[in-house]
Amino acid sequence: MTVNPYKFQPQKAFWKTAVAARHMADMQDLWTPLPLKKADRVATAGSCFAQHIGRNLALRGANYMDMEPAPPVFEDAAQARDWGYGVFSGRYGNIYTTRQLVQLFDEAHGNRTPVERVWQKGDRYFDALRPSVDPVGQDSPDTVIALREKHLAAVRAMFADLDLFVFTMGLTEGWEARADGTMYPMAPGTLAGSHDPDKYVFHNLRHAEILADMTGFRDRLLSVNPGARMLLTVSPVPLTATATQEHVLPATVYSKSVLRAVAGELAEDYDDITYFPSYEIISSHPMQGMFFNPDKRTVNQFGVDLVMQQFFSGPLAAEFSAAQVAAAPVDLICDEEKLEQALDRADAAR
Repeated sequence: MTVNPYKFQPQKAFWKTAVAARHMADMQDLWTPLPLKKADRVATAGSCFAQHIGRNLALRGANYMDMEPAPPVFEDAAQARDWGYGVFSGRYGNIYTTRQLVQLFDEAHGNRTPVERVWQKGDRYFDALRPSVDPVGQDSPDTVIALREKHLAAVRAMFADLDLFVFTMGLTEGWEARADGTMYPMAPGTLAGSHDPDKYVFHNLRHAEILADMTGFRDRLLSVNPGARMLLTVSPVPLTATATQEHVLPATVYSKSVLRAVAGELAEDYDDITYFPSYEIISSHPMQGMFFNPDKRTVNQFGVDLVMQQFFSGPLAAEFSAAQVAAAPVDLICDEEKLEQALDRADAAR
């Protein structure tokens, strides 16, 4: 007797019962929460949306790692965030691409040194690998390099000590140096430096490259921290702009689709990697776009709250009580927003 292979599937496996018959705010079992305790040391990195997970974990009592706390010179936490403090576990700014992540690990462990680490703007000097974290720059390249070495030491300690690394995959597009393949978080000439086609080239990472980056990063991380685990998400925030010849909409779909495919494969292949579907919760068509602001790009607070509701479900709801959450929402620190501002200024100057 032939048995229908779907006969014993749970309700969450069927569109009719799991999606069509439910309000978007009442969907359940969108993921299987990973084992996580308050004592576990959690570090975050990636695109803008990673800030929500890190902040909400910290508010709920998680052992959230802040490897570069703000010095007592700022008026408040909001001002410190403008200088890259308290945004992620390290003061590395947005790590949008998997290539940046691998290269940061290698640099922190002394296995690579980018040919070009300093960019100039006027008479000030900036860290080319994290130009957004210093709004005013430094007075000399040597100072920039000294500050970077201190930063890399903090990153190295973070990778060695963390229990869970939360990484939000954001983009496939990036700009890299022709000399050594160093990929930058921003195109040269946007925040600092200057765009020279002879020195820099646009690179839209493909599936195989991103998968190789992430498996390589996993190997590296486990070599210094054998018990480390990863939680991967994909940012639901569309591209601000594309450097391809495509319309920004299909360029966005390409980027997110490739990242989602890689994240899914990694979660299937490795027990120490988990995927959380923040991308699907915000961007999939049953949500009818209602979790985006009028710009159809940035995520509204209703969407953030729903993502956090799904994240802190099952055993995580009991371990991380929402009773401690009382802080008001904060603006995300996003390098891509600064790209849009730079483009607006350029248009105004024409």
